[in-house]
Amino acid sequence: MLIDIPAAPPLPALLLRRWAPVHATALARLERDEALRRWTSFPALADAADAGRWIEEQRRGWETGRRFAFAVLEPDGRLVGHVVLKVPAPGNGTAEVGYWTAAHARGRGVAPRAVGALTEWAFREVAGLTRLELLHRVGNEASCRVAVKCGYGLAGRLPPAPPEYPAEGHVHVWGYGRIAST
Repeated sequence: MLIDIPAAPPLPALLLRRWAPVHATALARLERDEALRRWTSFPALADAADAGRWIEEQRRGWETGRRFAFAVLEPDGRLVGHVVLKVPAPGNGTAEVGYWTAAHARGRGVAPRAVGALTEWAFREVAGLTRLELLHRVGNEASCRVAVKCGYGLAGRLPPAPPEYPAEGHVHVWGYGRIAST
């Protein structure tokens, strides 16, 4: 599965590809990114073998139809991020979008373009989908900006739910508030 995001001057093209073993070494290098660990549920990866196991989990997610994860790559194959569609209960119409951007690629429009492409793909490819949610921790202003740029309006706050979600969060919903504002 692949999604091509064309270049939009001055932004380079991006490619969304299913995670593959070839991405393990680059993924493991991102473990040192403090912001990823602070704001996301980025997995603890000691080395490329750990990254390979995480990539295998992503493959199993595709098989079950519950997790559609993509590596976000530049045309030369350099890893710049990750986007994922999580379908907790197939058939109920709701899914969650998640993402992160590698430190070396932040500020270059990677996240909004990748989330936008994933959003379009999700509504085109996932049968019965009617609602997409994007969650992030309160205080992560960059994620709020990405959500809004991609058409996800702020719909409310979520209480902390440790250990997975130790802090209060925002829930953004695709299209939320669009009708009221037009």
